[in-house]
This record gives sequence, structure tokens and C-alpha cells, in this order.
Amino acid sequence: MKHTLSVLVEDEAGVLTRIAGLFARRGFNIESLAVGPAEQIGVSRITMVVPGDNRSIEQLTKQLYKLINVLKVQDITEVPCVERELMLIKVNAAASLRSEIVEIVQIFRAKVVDVSEDALTIEVSGDPGKMVAIVQMLNKFGIQEIARTGKIALTRESRVNTEYLKSLAAKV
Repeated sequence: MKHTLSVLVEDEAGVLTRIAGLFARRGFNIESLAVGPAEQIGVSRITMVVPGDNRSIEQLTKQLYKLINVLKVQDITEVPCVERELMLIKVNAAASLRSEIVEIVQIFRAKVVDVSEDALTIEVSGDPGKMVAIVQMLNKFGIQEIARTGKIALTRESRVNTEYLKSLAAKV
């Protein structure tokens, strides 16, 4: 199972290296990693997606707390969250196919950020499922390059689980 960890750390040189080293020593692969300033000056939030079972993630969390500069570790996998990613995708776009590509871009509420004679670069932001869906739709045109940020997430203060609500709506 993939777990999403939200880690608050002091914003100091070497913190990310120590965390990555901890994961490497224990044989964990970090599938997604996003780091940026948090709400408090001098604190950064690291959001990472890590495969593992509940027991191994619990052990990993305990090990993270032993590192200096780690302030808070939270496994937010089962907690209602707002999750987003940013992706840039460069797609082959002959003049005859551009309108079809732009139509797909509009459906996904994405935007074209660069145009050349034979390619379009598209910016997409949204939940990870949206990223997979648009890539599937654009594959038939030929994808030249993809750059993704990785998942960022914050827990929902409302505690409303939108994934649960989506599943209810699908049944209706």
C-alpha cells in the first residue's frame, strides 16, 4: 500500500539528506517527494509517498522522530485531505490535431503554456487521478516529455472525505 507522509522540519541545510538517507538505509523507495516552506517561518513541509505496510510505516515514523530537525510526522493516508499535483506535459501537435488536443485540455481545466510548430506544452494541476487520466488521453498524440511535482497534501479541517462522497454519487 502507498502511504502519504506529511513531515514538518526545521528549514536547515542537510535535513532532506538525512531523511533520504534514513529511507535508503531501510530499503524504502520514495515514490513522490515535494518540499516547500510551511506556514511558519523557518519550517518546511515535506510531503512524500512511500510504499509499505502499516507496521513498516509506523517504524519509519518512529525513526524520523529520532532525527534532529524533524518537528512532526503524520501519516495522512487515511485522513480526509486535499491532494494536488502539478504537471507539465509536452505533446506532439501537428496543426491538423491541435483543435482536438485543445479540446481535451479544456475538458481537464488545464492550459496550454507553450506552442511550437510541432508541439504543445500543457500545464495541469489537480489530484493524482486527473494526472493519470489526461496522460492516457494525450498518449495517442505522442508524449515528448513529462515533468511532475509529486503530490502535496493538507488535511481537511472539515474532515469531509470527498473520495467517500464521490463513491456515493457514483452509486446514485
